[in-house]
Order: sequence, then structure tokens, then C-alpha cells
Amino acid sequence: MEELEIIQDREVNGLRVFVNTVNYRTPHFHPEWELIWVLNAPLAVTCRQKQYVVQPGGLVLFSPNSAHEFHKVQQDCTFLCLQISSQALGSTVNIQTEDICLDGKLSKENTLWLKKTMLKVASAYLYRTDFYDLYCLGKCGLMLHHLLTNLPYRILSAEEAENTDRKNARLMRLIQFVDEHYMQKIRLSDFAQQEGCSVSYISHFVKEALNMTFQDYVNTVRFNCARKLIAAGNRSMVNISMESGFSDYRYFSRAFQDTFGMTPAEYSQQAVHFVPEETHVHHSIHSLEQIHTRGRSLQLLQEFKNQIDSES
Repeated sequence: MEELEIIQDREVNGLRVFVNTVNYRTPHFHPEWELIWVLNAPLAVTCRQKQYVVQPGGLVLFSPNSAHEFHKVQQDCTFLCLQISSQALGSTVNIQTEDICLDGKLSKENTLWLKKTMLKVASAYLYRTDFYDLYCLGKCGLMLHHLLTNLPYRILSAEEAENTDRKNARLMRLIQFVDEHYMQKIRLSDFAQQEGCSVSYISHFVKEALNMTFQDYVNTVRFNCARKLIAAGNRSMVNISMESGFSDYRYFSRAFQDTFGMTPAEYSQQAVHFVPEETHVHHSIHSLEQIHTRGRSLQLLQEFKNQIDSES
């Protein structure tokens, strides 16, 4: 089961560029390098059992096949994202950087060069200038070369790469298992039996892969389902509780308030209504994010440029 990306722009083979405003995105991974530049608000990131809060202006680099998740801190976070195929840059396939946050890892001069280059790539990609595909891929290759010659990294052995593939495949089976059963009574022992492993081993695997317990992950999926149903409207809170996998409404309401700081009814009053013509909204049990249209993305690029000017 492959990670399904929201953006399916294949006009540049091996590269996707988009501006995203995210509320949450549950653990996911993909085979591309992913370079992110945060614009307007802190972004909480979990990757490799570590948690980070990336401040506005911060840069993040995910190595291929590194599972990660996003959450807003106080408000939805907008960022510029470049996804660069590791297959298009074959020598980088099995490379893993030691850290994901670039703050303090590069000089001010190098950071500004990187941001300006990202902005040039995004502009060419969105404006679709002559031979923009050659330009974009060339610049992305230069950026990765610059990063890998200035950051600590390690080359995964064939055994380590194979082990990563196995873990990611199991993670996707776990995500699919929860997707199929979260509305029912769901037990870790059932997934362990499916995998032919002990419960203790699978429990450790889930904690390592998701940085949370199995039950916490199930509850996260259930809460995300509830938020989606609440935002859609036309359902009673009791029905939303049942459809999200919570058999006891009082428990659901109390746990929802503990998690989000408000009751389900209060959340329904604050549900964000997106502007369809400016965004592609993806609201599911795994994400609540706005993929901005080409026109809106071009407007937001000016805000990224303003951020560079303020840092210069």
C-alpha cells in the first residue's frame, strides 16, 4: 500500500512543488526527499521518535521513506513544500540525514541561498517558464548537493534499507488495519496475530513507528473522524460519537474536551470553512490541510519573499 499524495502534478517528472496550510497530517512516508519552508506559524513535527517545533522561517528536510507527521501548534501552519524524487537523483536513494531541522545547521548565508533557490524553483514551477522542468530539477539537484555537503548524513547499508522497507510496509498495514476497524472494537492482539508476531513485539513496533501507543493512535483516528463529521454538519453529536468508534458519548465528549480544549459542540461552532476557489481541501481521518491553487500559491510566494527580505 503506497502513500497517497494529495498533489498529483506530474508535469515535472520527479518533482512536486506546492503550498500547503496544514492543521494535522497523521504519520506518513514517501520515497521522495521533502524540503519544507515554514511561513506563518509554528509547526509541530514528529519523526524518528523525536518531536520538533519548527518556528516561522524554519527549514525541514525529510530523507526518503522517513515516516513523519504534522500538527499545528496554535493555528494552522502554511509552508512551501518541494518533493524531489530520490530515483531521479540515484546517488541519494539510501542516504539519511542525522537531523531533520536545519535551524543552526547552516550558516545564515547558506540558509538565505537555500530559501532564494527554493523560491526560484517554486516560481518557475508555478509560472511554467520555458524549459522550467530542466531548470527546476537542476536547481533541486544543486540544493540537495549543497545540503548533503554541509549536513551530517549516513548511507544506509543494503540490510538497513531492506529493514526500513519492511518496517514501512508493516506501518502501512497497521494504518490500513486501523482504518478498516476503528469504528468497531479493535485490539492490538488481532493485528499481532495478522502479522504473526507477539503482542509485546507489535506494541514496541507501534511505539517506535508512531511515537504513541496503539490505543492512542486509534483514538487519534477516531477523533479525526469525529472532527470531519462535525465539520460536515447534519449529524447529532451522539451519532458522530458512534460513527467515530466511541460507544459511550459521555466518554467521547470528555475525551474530546481533554484533547482539543473544547467540547464537540463548541468545536462545531469554530469549524473552519475553507474557500473552495482558493484551495483544494483534504479533510479525512489522516489529514486536514489546504493545498492552495496555482493562483493562490503565487500570491503566497510573495509572503515567502517578504520573509527573506526581513531576514537579509
